[in-house]
Amino acid sequence: MTLTQQDHNPFKPVKPSKKRTGQLIMHSTIMFGREFCYAVEAAFVTPVLLTVGLPKSLYSIVWLISPILGFLLQPVVGSVSDRCTSRWGKRRPFILILSLLMLLGMALYLNGDALISGTWKTWAIIITMLGVVLFDFAADFIDGPIKAYLFDVCTHQDKQKGLHYHALLTGLGGALGYLTGAIDWGATILGKYLGSEFHVMFFFGALVFLLCLVVHLCSIPEAPLVDTSGETKVLVKNSQPDQYGAIESVKNNSECSEMQISPKEEKLTTKADSQVQRQITIMSLLEALLNMPPHYRSLCLSHLMGWTAFLSNMLFFTDFMGQIVFEGDPYAPHNSTAYRTYKRGVEIGCWGLCINAISSSVYSYVQRALLPFLGLKGLYFVGYLLFGLGTGFIGLFPKVHPTLTLCSLFGVMSSTLYTIPFNLVANYHKEELNQKHDEAADSSRGKGIDCAALTCMVQLAQIIVGVGLGLLVSAVGSVVVVVISASAVALLGSCFVALFVRYIDESNK
Repeated sequence: MTLTQQDHNPFKPVKPSKKRTGQLIMHSTIMFGREFCYAVEAAFVTPVLLTVGLPKSLYSIVWLISPILGFLLQPVVGSVSDRCTSRWGKRRPFILILSLLMLLGMALYLNGDALISGTWKTWAIIITMLGVVLFDFAADFIDGPIKAYLFDVCTHQDKQKGLHYHALLTGLGGALGYLTGAIDWGATILGKYLGSEFHVMFFFGALVFLLCLVVHLCSIPEAPLVDTSGETKVLVKNSQPDQYGAIESVKNNSECSEMQISPKEEKLTTKADSQVQRQITIMSLLEALLNMPPHYRSLCLSHLMGWTAFLSNMLFFTDFMGQIVFEGDPYAPHNSTAYRTYKRGVEIGCWGLCINAISSSVYSYVQRALLPFLGLKGLYFVGYLLFGLGTGFIGLFPKVHPTLTLCSLFGVMSSTLYTIPFNLVANYHKEELNQKHDEAADSSRGKGIDCAALTCMVQLAQIIVGVGLGLLVSAVGSVVVVVISASAVALLGSCFVALFVRYIDESNK
C-alpha cells in the first residue's frame, strides 16, 4: 500500500482546538514551581556557598558555567525537540528530563554540606558548585520547551492567554518562595527534625515543584509527531539544511523525496536517517541562527538588552540595598554595627524582590486590559521605559521607602520579558502559516528553535552581566554603578523596541 505525502504527512499541521481556562492554568503551574525554586536559590545559595567555604575566586566560575552551557546547547535542544518522535509528544520528554535535573541540582547545593564534611571539605565544595550549575542550567533551559509546548497545542488566542497565565503564576511562585525563605526555619520543629533550614527549603522546593510538574504534564495532551502504525514510512529530507529553522521545515514536493521502506530495512534506514539529522543539527545550526530573518534577529537583540538590564539590577539589588541604601559594610567584622546594618539592608532588599514578584503577577493582568489600547508595541516600550526610569531614580536617590515603592516597576519589566517577545513569536508564526495555508506541508519555522533562540539571550545576558559588571564595580568602587547601568541599558532598549522590532497589525488578520 502506497502512502502519499498529502494524506499521511507526519509534518502536516493540525489546527489546535480551543483550550479551557483550567487547562491553560494547569499548563502554567510549572512556572509557579520553577520560580519558587528560583527564589529559594536566590535566598540561600550565597549562604550555602559561604557555609561550605567556597573561595571568592571561584564565585565567577559558578555563575558563568551554566549560562555558557545554556547559550551553546539551548538551540540544539530546541531543534531536537522540534523533531522528537516520542509517543508522549515533542516537548514533554524534555521538560521531564530537565525537571529531574533541576531537582537533582537543588538537592546537591542545599544538602552538599551535609553529604560530605570533615577532612573531605573539598568534596563538599565541589558537590555544592555542581548543584548550583546543574540547577541554573536546567531551570534556564526548561523555559524554551515549556513555551514551545504551549505554542504547539494552543490556538493563537490561547497562546496569548497562556503567556499571561505564565507571567501571573511566575510572579506568585516567586513571591511565595521569597516569603518562605524569609522564615527562620531553623528554630521550628520542622527545622529541628530535618536538620537545618537548608533541608527544610529543599523539602518545600521539591514538594512544590513536583506537584506543579505533574499538573503541567497532565494539562494538555501532545500528539506524536510521526505515525508509525503503517508498514511503510515517509522520510522527508530538506534540500536546504542551512536555512533558519529548516530542521522542522518541509517545502514542496519538488524539494522533498519520498521512499518506501520495508519492515526488514526499516531499522537500518532509520538509523542512517537519524545520523544524517544529527549531522544537520550540529553542522548547520550555528549558520542557521546567523541567517535568521531580520525581524527575528531584532527581537533577539531587544530581548538581550532587556534581560541584561533586568539581571544587572536583580543580581546586585540586595547588595545595593545593604551597601548604598543602608550604608552598611559587608566586609566589616560580623559582630560590628556596620555588618549588622548591611545584613538588615539585605533583608529589606529581599522584601523588595517580593514586591517585584507580586507586581509582576498583577501587571500580567493589567497587560491584558491595556493590550487593545497600546498594542504589543506600546506594552513593550512602556515596560522598558518604566524600568529604566525606576532604576535611574533608585540610583540617583537611594532612600529606603522610594526604593521599595519603585521595586514594583521591576515586576512590570519581568512580566514584559516573559510575555511580549513570545507573543511576537506567536504572531510571526501565525503570519507565516497564513502565507502558506495552501501548501500541503507545514513550512512554518520550528517553534522549538525559535523559543530556544529567545531564551539563549537570557544566558548571553547572564554572561555579559557576570563578566562585565564585576569589572565595572571594581573599577568604579561602588555598587551604584550597577543600577545606573541597568537604567541606561533599559532606556536604550526602549528606543530599540520602538524603532527596530517588527510588529504585526492583528486587526488585519
